[in-house]
This record gives sequence, C-alpha cells and structure tokens, in this order.
Amino acid sequence: MGIKSYRPTTECRRNMTVSDFAEITKSAPEKSLVVGKRSTGGRNNYGRITTRFRGGGNKRLYRIVDFKRNKENIPATVKAIEYDPNRTANIALIVYADGVKSYILAPVGLKTGDVVMSGSKSEIKPGNTLKIKDIPVGVNIHNVELTPGCGGKMVRSAGLTATLRAKDGIYAQVKLPSGEVRMVHTECRATIGQIGNTDHMNVKLGKAGKKRYMGKRPHNRGVVMNPVDHPMGGGEGRTSGGGHPVSPWGQLAKGYKTRNPRKTSKNFIVERRKK
Repeated sequence: MGIKSYRPTTECRRNMTVSDFAEITKSAPEKSLVVGKRSTGGRNNYGRITTRFRGGGNKRLYRIVDFKRNKENIPATVKAIEYDPNRTANIALIVYADGVKSYILAPVGLKTGDVVMSGSKSEIKPGNTLKIKDIPVGVNIHNVELTPGCGGKMVRSAGLTATLRAKDGIYAQVKLPSGEVRMVHTECRATIGQIGNTDHMNVKLGKAGKKRYMGKRPHNRGVVMNPVDHPMGGGEGRTSGGGHPVSPWGQLAKGYKTRNPRKTSKNFIVERRKK
C-alpha cells in the first residue's frame, strides 16, 4: 500500500498525505459483523471529564474482529480486504467452509481468494494461526495471546511484527516491536506474518481538523495556563518556574517510574524495553 500526496493548492494540502487504499477491495462493512459505537467524549457515568482533550469526531461502526481464532482446522477463504476506522491495521473478511463469516487482522501479502486456517494442521504462512508450541523458532508473528484462550492482546497495530526467539519448557521467548523480550506460554496462540498497512506511519495529517475528525480536541500545554489551572502555569513570559515538569495533579512527567514494582507480570519480562 502506497502513500498519496496532493498538489499544494492550500497550506493544508501542501503537507497532507493519505494512504492510497490500493489493498482495499470492499468499502461497506459486513452488516452481521458490526455493532454501534457510542462516543464518551472523555466523560464517565457522572458526566465528568476523566480523560481530557477528547470529544467530537466522525461516527463509527465497530467491526467485530476475531482475535481468538479458535475455530480450528476449518479452512476459510478471504472474501475482501476492508478499511477499519477503529484501528490502524486493515481487516480481512473471511468465510469458513461451514458458512460462518468473520473478520481478522490482514497481514502483509494476504489477498482475496487466499485460504487461511487455525489449528495445529495449519501451514506456516501469513494469516494462519497456531499455538506457539507449533510455530518454528525465528518466525515473525502477530496477534499474540497473553493467556491461553483469551484472544490476541499484543502486536495488533499496522506494520508491527514480533519474533519467536526461543522455547524452553512450557514458555517461549517473544521479542516484541518495542524491543522487550517476554515469556509467553506455549499454549497461547499467535498468527503468522507481519500486519499489513505498513505505510500507515508515513501518513501526514496536514491540518488540525484531521485530529478533530478522530475525536481528539486541542491539547493545551501547562506552561501557557494560569497558576490556578496548572502547577507549571504563570510567570512573565515563557517559564517553568524552576520546577520539574509535572502533570496538572503534580505527577512527575519525565523519568519518574509509574509501573507498580510488585506487578506479577514482571517475572515474565526477560529483557526490558529500556536497557
């Protein structure tokens, strides 16, 4: 998939690029696989803002994507590659041999008419899902489960891929896109290949309005506020007041470790993302 640029007819168009959507073969989603999606605007059930700078945006339908891939040893044919407004990756509409339709994340190289399958009998090719114990070491994977049967939780964004680095007993070492090496149970499932839409990271929004379409409102910095609104506000001219950068509620913003040291999952991290 490539990147499309525009003639500089305006200042916005000068810097705007979009995906050319060459892989997309179907525009309207499958009606049986979509549900309505309500926008919270960053508010909780009391109507109070709990997440700032959210609101507005285009209405979306949520596509029900199958992250579990637990329909084993039944071949499925790829009917279409579709755009999903809820994620950076594209999705593929597949139809199983028994007639059941489903959405999956579309990996690089998956085309209409290809056959994908889940289970121990599957080939090692993009789009097929196997348990980690059945995947050879060194293969690129995505949509990796953290707990057997819970569905893929890691490596689901456009262009990402993880590498199965080693196996030792009931655990395998998986190198994630962040550089972290993590132990994952060999009964967990993962999908072969790299997630498609690899050029997503090169798209330039070009104008502030594009962020509004996404439901993101303007983000104003603390240093431009008044002292009553932010600890870093106030002062004559641009100043931080000699203090360390903090959040509006005093949480240190740079270098302060916020991860719980007693978090049980730390035992599964072999190499940290930050050396």
